Parts: sequence; structure tokens; C-alpha cells
Amino acid sequence: MAEPSNSERFIFRLSLALVSLHVVDDNFLQPQPGTSAGDHVVSGLVPLALLAAAALVHHRLRAGARGALAMFLGLLALLSGMAEAGYYTMTVGPSGDDYTGLITIPAGLAMVLLGAIVLWTSRKRDGLVKRISRRTALGVLGLLLLYEVVSPIGLAYLATHTQSSTVPAAELGATYRDVAFKTSDGLRLVGWYVPSKNGAAIIVFAGRTHTQKQANMLVRHGYGVLLFDRRGEGQSDGDGNMFGWGGERDILAAVAFLQDQPDVEPERIGGIGFSVGGELMLEAAAKSHALRAVVSEGAGTRSFSEQLEELQGPGNWLDYPLYAIQTVAVAVLSNRLPPTKLTDLIPGIRPRPVLFIWAPNGGNAETMNPTYHKLAGRHATEWKMEDAQHILGITAQPEAYERRVTAFFDRALLDPTAATGGRPVACPDGRRANAVCG
Repeated sequence: MAEPSNSERFIFRLSLALVSLHVVDDNFLQPQPGTSAGDHVVSGLVPLALLAAAALVHHRLRAGARGALAMFLGLLALLSGMAEAGYYTMTVGPSGDDYTGLITIPAGLAMVLLGAIVLWTSRKRDGLVKRISRRTALGVLGLLLLYEVVSPIGLAYLATHTQSSTVPAAELGATYRDVAFKTSDGLRLVGWYVPSKNGAAIIVFAGRTHTQKQANMLVRHGYGVLLFDRRGEGQSDGDGNMFGWGGERDILAAVAFLQDQPDVEPERIGGIGFSVGGELMLEAAAKSHALRAVVSEGAGTRSFSEQLEELQGPGNWLDYPLYAIQTVAVAVLSNRLPPTKLTDLIPGIRPRPVLFIWAPNGGNAETMNPTYHKLAGRHATEWKMEDAQHILGITAQPEAYERRVTAFFDRALLDPTAATGGRPVACPDGRRANAVCG
């Protein structure tokens, strides 16, 4: 077994040290506003332990394994540096841990080049047939690892470290006020509130960037509307998570905010969520009976246990390792366990009404919506929009969308007994209907 040269060892260990510096900076020295080093124990220590293990075993490996290890870690460093520090530098300018994040880009590039050189110089000079067979097998294996391991870890990093950092101009069609409120875990969330004219209010989720058209529609019909930056996004505190893990607490905090508004009757609070916002709205409704009606548009799946229910059959077997690794990576990088499956949560919404809107040809996996509809019970309805793109139902059929969505909220919130057959809705433990349950 050929020993690595001094220059190979130096480049590899220096690159790992630079990546480790950013891990420490990101998790412990400059964590996100509203969070502390103690909130990032897993996301900090696990990557550091793996990087240290790589440094310790590197010189003991064969040349081919050393090259593959360097390329693997280099690709992950490149992806993480460009996805986080590169994105924020290009959009709002570098700050905080972005400076050490930018260093991971040349460090990752150095490891990728080092791995390529080691693999090239260590290639075996067998006969033509053996060379072609070996390189074909290695190429297929490399592509498989890229798809099954590198891509899901890279996506998990993107999902937990890159959120929208800008706040758009408000175009809500009415006077609004800037508001802020706190979650149960102490994060400050920032948003806009348009007061209600009919005593009912709707939480429009998630974010302020792609939801204003729907918010404007509800404002025209007299509803109070609350839009806000979810955790880790825009002006709000916290670590973001594009899969929404833990984000139902943002909605529950929004519910509590609306319950305190003098223009809102506490039993007339609803919510509309889009994509992961739809998933979180369903979870929040299962945990809070103060959400009296919910529209979920484009809901999908969030973790491996949910994806197993969605992806069935041998045609999807290749995706099982990918989604399993992705879920583990998100758990590590977000310092939290996966949420309870939606299929277990949704029955807890009954008998309150839910409207499921989904686009089978919209370019995003939304095929679980018929199942969600069935689990939500007889007060749930489903609108399958064949001609719509993902969460763009309002664009595909604006008049029908406005008519259906506003009629749904009118029945559920302005005449709440009509939605439940005259039966009051209460928490399972008997508390009043507008309590936050669970």
C-alpha cells in the first residue's frame, strides 16, 4: 500500500481544518439570532467527529480509497459553502459566519482536485478489457454514490442553512401594520397584519414572498390576514428548515397572536398554507383546536417515514436509501428528530373542515393528498387541479380559486356551526374550543 506524500497529507488536513473552522463558527461562535451554542450540539459535534475520523484514517487507506474520500468530502464542502455563504454573499452581502463559509469553497475544491490527482496517478495498468471493466464499474459506483449519498446530504444542508433573506414590498390591498410575536421556544417572528372587518382572521403561511396574492384575495373579502417570516427566514429569529420540522410552533404562536387581537373573535381563526406550509398547517391544526378551518395547497411529505407511504413499489426502491440518508442528515443538521407522520396527525383535525388543493401535474410530489383527504373525515373536501403548477392554483384558475377558497372560509368561520353539523368543537381533554391543545 503506497503511503500518501507529505504534500497530499498537508493539503487534505489543511482543507479539513478550514471546513472544521466553519463548522465551529456556524454552530458555536455565531449561531443564528434567537439561538445559542447549546441548540447546536448535534449539528456541531457530529460533523466535527466525522471530519476528525477522516483525518485519522486517511493515511492508512489505499490510494484509491484516499482519492475517493477526498473527492467525497470536497464535494460536500463545495456544496455547503456555495449553498450558504455563497448564496448570502450574492444576495445580501457576507456577514457573520459567511466569511468562514466562503473559505470552505476553495478548501472543497482543493480536496476534489487532490482526490482526482490521487485516483489518476494510482490507476492500474492492466489489460484493456480489465481497465475498461474496472473503470466502468467505478464510474457506475461513483454516480450511484453521488445520487444516493452526496445529493441528499447536500440537499439537507441547503434545507437547514439557506432561507430567503429578503422581505418584499407589501402589496396587500389594505392598510397593514408591522407586528412581532414570540414562539413557545423563544424565537421572535416578524410579519404584517391587516385587521379584520368581519371578525375572522386567516394565517397565510409560509413567508411573505410568495403568498401576497392569496392574502390580497382574503383581504378583499373582509378577513384579517397575518403573514410573517417563518423561523430562520427574513427578519425572524431561529434556524430555518425547508422541510418544516418544528415549524408548527410558528403557526401556534400566530394563532395566539390573533386570539389577542380586538378585531378577531377567537373561534374564527383559520389558516391557509402552501407546500411545506400546507403540511405545517395540517400539523398545527392537529395540535390546536383554535384553528377552526384549514386550506392546505400542495402538501407533500417531510421525512423518510412519510416518503415510504408515498413511494411504493419496486420502481421506487432506488430512492429509499436517498430519502433515508436525507432524513438522517436533516435530523443531524437541524438538531431535532423527524416530526410525527401526517397520516397519524390528520385524523386529529376532525371534525373541523379542511380543503385540500393539489396539482397532480404541477411538478412536485403531491400524490398523498387523496390519502390526507380520506383521513381528515367527512368534513374535508378535495380540489384536484389538473392544469395548475405547484401551489399556483390561484394563477391557473383565479376566479374559481377565489370563489372556492373564500366560500370555504365563509362557511367554516362566518357560520362555524354549518361546518360541523352544529356540534361544538373542543379539545380532547374537554377544554374550550379556542384553546391550543396538546
